[in-house]
Amino acid sequence: MSEWAATACVLCENNCGIEVRLGADGRSVEKVRGDAAHPGSQGYLCQKASRIDHYQNGIDRVKKPLKRQADGSFEPIEWETAIHEIADKFSAIRDDFGGDKIMYYGGGGQGNHLPGAYGFTTVAALGGRYRSNALAQEKTGEGWVAAAMFGAYARTGDFEDCEVAVFIGKNPWQSHGVQRSRVTLREIAKDENRTLVVFDPRVSETAEIADVHVRVKPGTDAWALAALLAVQVQEDLLHDDWIAAHVNGFAEIEMYFQDLDVSQFCDYCGVPETQIRELARTLAAAQSIAWYEDLGTQMNRNSTLVSYLHRLNWLATSSFGKQGSQFIPNSLRPLMSGNASLARRSPVADTPLLGGMVPCNVIAEEILSDHPDRYRAMLIETANPAHSLADTAKFIEAMHALELVVVIDVAMTETARHADYVLPVATQYEKSEATFFNFEFPNNHFHLRHPVMSPPADADVLIEAEIHARLVEAMEQMPPEVEDLKRIVAEQGIDAFAPAYAEASQNNPKLRKLEPVVVYRALQDALPDGCEQAAALWSVAQFVAQREGQALNDAGIEGQGIDLGNEFFKAILANDRGLVFSSESHDKSWQRVKTADGKINAVIPELLPELDALAAGPAEITSARFPYVLSAGERRSYTANTVLRNAGWRKKDPEGALRLSPEDAASLAISTGDRMRLSTASGSAEVVVEISDRMMPGHISLPNGFGLDNGIQASDISRTGAATNELTAAGHRDTFAGTPWHKYVPANLTAL
Repeated sequence: MSEWAATACVLCENNCGIEVRLGADGRSVEKVRGDAAHPGSQGYLCQKASRIDHYQNGIDRVKKPLKRQADGSFEPIEWETAIHEIADKFSAIRDDFGGDKIMYYGGGGQGNHLPGAYGFTTVAALGGRYRSNALAQEKTGEGWVAAAMFGAYARTGDFEDCEVAVFIGKNPWQSHGVQRSRVTLREIAKDENRTLVVFDPRVSETAEIADVHVRVKPGTDAWALAALLAVQVQEDLLHDDWIAAHVNGFAEIEMYFQDLDVSQFCDYCGVPETQIRELARTLAAAQSIAWYEDLGTQMNRNSTLVSYLHRLNWLATSSFGKQGSQFIPNSLRPLMSGNASLARRSPVADTPLLGGMVPCNVIAEEILSDHPDRYRAMLIETANPAHSLADTAKFIEAMHALELVVVIDVAMTETARHADYVLPVATQYEKSEATFFNFEFPNNHFHLRHPVMSPPADADVLIEAEIHARLVEAMEQMPPEVEDLKRIVAEQGIDAFAPAYAEASQNNPKLRKLEPVVVYRALQDALPDGCEQAAALWSVAQFVAQREGQALNDAGIEGQGIDLGNEFFKAILANDRGLVFSSESHDKSWQRVKTADGKINAVIPELLPELDALAAGPAEITSARFPYVLSAGERRSYTANTVLRNAGWRKKDPEGALRLSPEDAASLAISTGDRMRLSTASGSAEVVVEISDRMMPGHISLPNGFGLDNGIQASDISRTGAATNELTAAGHRDTFAGTPWHKYVPANLTAL
């Protein structure tokens, strides 16, 4: 029996620390327990973590490089052949159409962000400019609003210490996002001096234990939040002194709410006016409030406006920069830019590249156009857009319209199935991995996971860093100085790398452009076995040391400047259970507000017309043909993103039932377990139904993570459950950020 090994769960952004014990074969995960020594989760874990062997030993694993044949089947090829063919084809596309026609998609999921550091390097070596990933269908509207108001990504709050906790379109009981979420939620709910507030159309598990459940109609959060703010303005509940000291332009914002018809807005969102007024008074009286919005609103109508109204409510209640309220953490690598410029646009649809990313819902549209600047090739890495993006059929059509599609992944995903080449990589438990979901405050932590096993004996797989280094070399783009840097590290150690690299990059700026693969090649032999991919963290460590040196020192990491960066990098490598790298006071968030004068901007001019438009009420997009509102992608006790491809991992809800209210079930004369046809304007699917008191009439819900096509070759495919994005439409998207309306899909249910 093997010893317990430290690692982390990879199924949600929390990445809880776990310990695993392997079976006698050294490859199966037999036991999983929480790691009490982990600085974030402290031994906590949910039921999903026990099922990670279904990821590690997935049925769709790709073990050798594959090349698509003329008949659509795949044949194994050697790595050297694959690398050179791909390098030659990408180079030819660059020469014929321009390197900016090669798009990079992906770079990481819930548990693996290191590939993204290397992946865009390959595209950059070709002259590529455009990239996207799942954040561009979730967080870009929120990120842009935060950048416009704070000059930084301000997103969440201190739920351990808050008096009031507010969740908007968020069910942390299932989706987590808060460390030790179920423990924290129970603590808030049981404390008579604290208040738990949930905005959600469903009676979610979090709403069940909430003190206040604001049960909005689907897609009407904007009206509820506007009414909440209007009550505070009209009843003189604002924290005026705090606003005067810390906020610019709030008087202009007040004008939009002074005469707002609260009663009418409450009718629009289906919430009792008395509840909104009582909640406004509770919030105004609270000493501290922590807020959190998530996909329930970010993948819904008016998502960018909701992010704005959400943050205006922060300002009204002085919910920033103090214990128990909102903060800006010392992130190793911020997921969203603090630059609110709208100057960068996509080449065909001319949509703003919020956070530097092409909105996911326009990618297929741009490829399928006849515009001369359309994308001609894609490099897709550790992502599954053919399953996760709206309008699956349209995205697959776009993939086949490209000159070249290369997928780098562990498994034969729905996306890989339509690629020209599939390059297999080690799983997250066979190499070093980490994420940049470092959102804790005032003590923040980082966890570099070490490998706990080797790849299968019959597998010929690489790590992503090696694949990209080989591609850059095959394209003859690797700077020659790399060999000298590698020699210096071998002779003098890692500490000698920084000055040598600084001198070399000053003489040849190309080294900076290709820094991740340059650093990887230079350091790979000097790093612990299995941790070679962590080389990219050297640059991250140096960046944080220069920017936030005092926070590192206060966390016990010694040194200054480059020496501090080196010590931080070594500490990351040495602590396989994670380490606290940043320790600071609650007022430090104010130093991260990067506006011109250090105050928060209340006014976002581009969104003021959207505030005016609310008075007209929600536009009706359901119809007699599609009378229901489908929320696609509900988080449940046994759902996860598509890294878990084995249907057998679920202990409950094996087919991913469609949930509907008792009232709707009665009108359709159906019972739990019946099978129905679910239809939208984009497609249809056969579903099993479950009658649930959690749902309001007219609102139906499907879980995420179903409808996966298992099998390597097309002839072997089997599927369990409905693939929700065969039902969604790319055109249903936020007018500003382009984020999809996955949580508001007009639909119908009919007999089979």
